[in-house]
Amino acid sequence: MNTTTDKVSAQSVLNDGFKVKNKKGEVIAPDKIRRCGRRIKTISPMAKVSPYIMVQRNESSNMIKDRIKTDKIDKYVKAKREQGLTNFTIMHVFVAAYIRAVSQRPGINRFIQGQKVYARKNIEVCLTIKKEMSLESPDTVVKAFFYPDATAEDVYYEFERIINEYRNSPGGDFDDTAKILSFIPGLVMKFAVGVLKFFDYFGLLPRFLTKLSPFHGSFFITSMGSLGIPAIYHHLYDFGNVPIFLSFGSKYRENELQDDGSVVKHTYVDYTVVTDERICDGYYFASALKFMRSVVRNPSQLDKKPEQVISDIK
Repeated sequence: MNTTTDKVSAQSVLNDGFKVKNKKGEVIAPDKIRRCGRRIKTISPMAKVSPYIMVQRNESSNMIKDRIKTDKIDKYVKAKREQGLTNFTIMHVFVAAYIRAVSQRPGINRFIQGQKVYARKNIEVCLTIKKEMSLESPDTVVKAFFYPDATAEDVYYEFERIINEYRNSPGGDFDDTAKILSFIPGLVMKFAVGVLKFFDYFGLLPRFLTKLSPFHGSFFITSMGSLGIPAIYHHLYDFGNVPIFLSFGSKYRENELQDDGSVVKHTYVDYTVVTDERICDGYYFASALKFMRSVVRNPSQLDKKPEQVISDIK
């Protein structure tokens, strides 16, 4: 796939030049954008054909597992908590690192709709949460909206706002919609979902539905570490358009033999990434994942906005 990009200067980032604006030239909040994205027309012929061959997202999935040393991350998380971000965790680091990767490799924020490739206009991050960590506690999906210049603190405060709203007043648009659908008889439900899929294929679902839908977004993250189990390979959903799913597990320690014969104990965390290979080629994905990994390993760079933001191809 063609991965040519147009660079935006640091000054234009300061002027919000890459952000969506209204007719008055005012920057629109990322959660107020009415259309998910724009169709990309300059991709290669192979990239145009592949969505017709690999029709479903699940059959187009690639999976990778990696691990990362958390020594620097743990220090960074501790420093953030001492600064007053009391609930700051490695999850916020992963999300902020993904957003930073989008700022430099915007192709990973594309999606497939109606067998066409689209560039998303904002970043939509989905996260499953529980009101309480118990077997009986219901779970829900919250979604946060960002522009690609977001810092780690931007990510933290936005998720804190959303999660606190839910836990203080459970329910909301997603839960209310799901509850209504749950009362529909099975056969009617199957027909209703078929209608939703038909409209989704042509991009005709109302924006308010795709904004609350956990199946529509840029990136889905789940913490298996909070459950005390290793990272899983989470499937992509055939309904909707989420192209990347990241899961990370519990931290663990390993003794490592050094060149001088001494033994040093390091902490690691495993993570898995499942991707929709139709949105960009393997070389591009590899470059994006390596970039994201480098950011996670040195998270202090997430305290500042990126010097430049790269826009996707036309």
